[in-house]
Amino acid sequence: MQTLIDILHAEGCSCVIRNGAEIRTFRQRGVADLYDLYLNEPAFLKGADIADKVVGKGAAALMRLGGIRRVYADVLSEPAATLLKEGGIPTSCGRQVPHIVNRRGDGFCPLETACMDVPFDRIFPVIRQFVERLRQNAQS
Repeated sequence: MQTLIDILHAEGCSCVIRNGAEIRTFRQRGVADLYDLYLNEPAFLKGADIADKVVGKGAAALMRLGGIRRVYADVLSEPAATLLKEGGIPTSCGRQVPHIVNRRGDGFCPLETACMDVPFDRIFPVIRQFVERLRQNAQS
């Protein structure tokens, strides 16, 4: 994991994922990269290790759905930690926080808020709707 953490910090990535000998770096904001991988390349997530800057409940759900093996997060929310623990995924972090804050720093992350009271078995449609709405707004 230390190699992934080093790459995460040295290259300013949002996340770094290793599956076998293949290491990939990602730079999209939020859960976009995890969402795209889960939909388009789920085999790459299965059994992979990941180092991520910020992991909230939405990201943790995608990691668990994708079958990630191990997780490191610079910042990990308590709901994300619980979700990963319930999934049996070993997790470490630089700092655990009660919740993820939004980019302005004046409230909760909107995806963390949308996922807060949603059980794991019903969380993917919430994430899908959130990501698709963001992408539609970006195109407008």
